[in-house]
Amino acid sequence: MKVEINIPETMSEVTLGQYQKFLKIQENNTDERFLQIKMIEIFCNVPSEYVLNMRLSDTNEIVSMLNELFSDKQKLIQRTKIGGKEYGFIPKLEDISLGEYIDLDTYLGNWDNMHLAMQVLYRPIKNKYGERYSIEDYKASDGLHMKDITLDCVMGSILFFYHLGTDLSKAILNSSQAEKESLIVRYLNSEASGVGINQYTHSLSVMLQDLNISLN
Repeated sequence: MKVEINIPETMSEVTLGQYQKFLKIQENNTDERFLQIKMIEIFCNVPSEYVLNMRLSDTNEIVSMLNELFSDKQKLIQRTKIGGKEYGFIPKLEDISLGEYIDLDTYLGNWDNMHLAMQVLYRPIKNKYGERYSIEDYKASDGLHMKDITLDCVMGSILFFYHLGTDLSKAILNSSQAEKESLIVRYLNSEASGVGINQYTHSLSVMLQDLNISLN
């Protein structure tokens, strides 16, 4: 039985759904060899029975390549395509609604619900104006379509919010011009939203320590 193995080279070749599936398996298992099999099966789309017949040296090499892939740092990706439709990252965070904020604050710190957080952040593009664009209004749903978003978008947005949180903290501590900061700074540090932002900034800090899938 010959099976072609396509090893993803970047996070743009891995979906959020695949990553969530593996994390769930990893959460409930400690057997290193079993996790190696599942890693290759899920991310390379190879049946587990075929993985079992591969040379040990080959499986170790593939796992090493995948671990290196997941250690890459990602920049924020503004636009992406999901199911042939173009989606855009929410262009004006200062205009985020209370409902959007609550859902984002609720889901962003939990990998099981990350597709629901992505549903807030990435929405179908309605109109384009050069590099600028507008997106559809937020409508909460099961968000299952967002499981097809690529992992580079997910990791980029997580790192964006993490760095946004740390940069805001530094600005508040070191600047006497806090009132002249952008609307985002004032919004995120208002009494109404401060508690939630602190909570999910902490959650993101914890998540970032666990971004690497390591079986070494």
